Amino acid sequence: MVNRTEALRELLDGHWAELRRGSLDLLGKVEPVHDLPREEHRAWVLEQMRVLAEDGHPLTGFPVAQGGHGDVGGSVVSFEVLGFGDLSLMVKAGVQWGLFGGAVQALGTEEHHARYLPGIMSMELPGCFAMTETGHGSDVQHLRTTATYDPASGEFVVHTPDRDARKDYIGNAARDGRLAVVFAQLVTGGEQHGVHAVLVPIRDGDGNPLPGVTIEDCGPKAGLNGVDNGRLSFDHVRVPRANLLDRYGAVAPDGTYSSPVEGANRRFFTMLGTLVRGRISVAGAAGSATKKALALAIRYAEKRRQFTRPGTGDEVVVLDYLTHQRRLLPALAHSYALHFAQEELVHALHEAHGGEQDDRRQRELESRAAGLKAVSTWHATHTIQTCREACGGAGYLGENLIAGLKADTDVFTTFEGDNTVLLQLVAKGLLTSYRDHVGDLDPWGMVRFVADQAVGVVIERTAARAIIGRLVSGSSDALLDRGWQLRQFEDRERHVLEGLARRLRRASEDDAFDVFNAAQDHVLHAARAHVDRVVLEAFVAAVDRCADASARELLDRVCDLYALSTIEADRAWFLEHGRLTPQRSKAVSQAVNELCGGLRPDARELVDAFGIPEGWLAAPITA
Repeated sequence: MVNRTEALRELLDGHWAELRRGSLDLLGKVEPVHDLPREEHRAWVLEQMRVLAEDGHPLTGFPVAQGGHGDVGGSVVSFEVLGFGDLSLMVKAGVQWGLFGGAVQALGTEEHHARYLPGIMSMELPGCFAMTETGHGSDVQHLRTTATYDPASGEFVVHTPDRDARKDYIGNAARDGRLAVVFAQLVTGGEQHGVHAVLVPIRDGDGNPLPGVTIEDCGPKAGLNGVDNGRLSFDHVRVPRANLLDRYGAVAPDGTYSSPVEGANRRFFTMLGTLVRGRISVAGAAGSATKKALALAIRYAEKRRQFTRPGTGDEVVVLDYLTHQRRLLPALAHSYALHFAQEELVHALHEAHGGEQDDRRQRELESRAAGLKAVSTWHATHTIQTCREACGGAGYLGENLIAGLKADTDVFTTFEGDNTVLLQLVAKGLLTSYRDHVGDLDPWGMVRFVADQAVGVVIERTAARAIIGRLVSGSSDALLDRGWQLRQFEDRERHVLEGLARRLRRASEDDAFDVFNAAQDHVLHAARAHVDRVVLEAFVAAVDRCADASARELLDRVCDLYALSTIEADRAWFLEHGRLTPQRSKAVSQAVNELCGGLRPDARELVDAFGIPEGWLAAPITA
């Protein structure tokens, strides 16, 4: 008979359970190191990269034709597991096999695959993903580096026109990279065709910069000092025409440009859409680091004692304090919720890679990836800080690991997309879908749409009256009604989005930017409400498919805590819009308190179910 912890772990492991456990076993073979000087840390990371390559870690997501396994979803899961270990190793693996190798795979042709992917997988060819520039980070479409085709020589001339156009924060650039995927404005025949990717050698076999290539070290960072981030500049560097990754845009020997994708904007977003795996991977890795911090903090909270209980003389275990439960257990519930949402997203990525994907579904995938990355990395930043504080001064010591997690994950909120910008992209996608459903209706169609909305609200509120009645009468079990919770999330999302659409509809061509800019708080709220609803639905689905009755009952309570703590965090909106009365708002907080107390005995089991290798949790506070 499977015990409850194992049942939880089986559910968490999900579709890629065998791969996940194999990756955990491999991670368990990596000997943890702490507080190495920067150069020693970089050398250790490179050595461990070669160990991972020898054990086949990078093969998962690459094409079968080049010796890989063709499992795109599995590649994200195996990367996610590395988040339990040294995060510099995880990030360098992401640069080499996710970004650099992924760009060659997604943007190149079979000729590029055959030529470069075997060396990328084996670490014989360390490389860089050179997109971000000093002057342009999120605004990729307006990068300033140029790749100008010279038909006389059959070469591209890659050039950095000014300081703001240098490639910045590039992983693998400062020390180990030999080849870079450089994103540049493609120019041929005097005409610019937008951003494309060109393979540019940056070092010779002895590790020296090649002629025309300037390489600088970014220097010490707040964290991730085992990753050799650098800056790249190019002074009219020439590369063969074959070095253009030309799946979506090709240049003939005479300079004629062609593309299977019509329109510069559509082509740009198609190319960037193929790289969505990196964003999904960051969300998963942030989740792993957060789980590790929670495991450390909860283990410590079960041991640490402070102040005596009146009448007994015994010191109290700090996790018995409601304030401490309030710190850690809602965050743990959110980590479970985000885990299941991440699993659904990885499935969607995997299915999209395996077949034809229409524009609408691709937009939905990219939007969900953007939203979950933003929410997951913000959750990591907040929760790891909370765990640090929950461990007091001990949490500030490097030997207890949480300080390192805090430093190493801080950048997650801005790489692979600044979180605020990503939520704007989510809102844009929601508005596009809203317009598709509403914007093209004729006047009579609009009347019918508004009428349908009104009828829907009446039906919804009628169905909820019995629950609301119990709430008014003081019964807290109504708050635990899953249908009521889902309706609150759905209603908030719909109301916020409709209000945003009405605000933006007032804009004219002359003031469109100002109207949109003035609604930014509304934009971000709409995106966050959408992501919260998606995450809750993923959690509910996971609870429903849990086969073990005891594990399902526990998860059901964790799901309640996620739902109600999310509502509590946005109580102002629910109160302002009449979804909660003041009395019901107080009842939500009381229910969160009761759920925290009820889950306190299960806290250790919930973090143990993550299956984190014990070697990577070895710290004095857990001994």
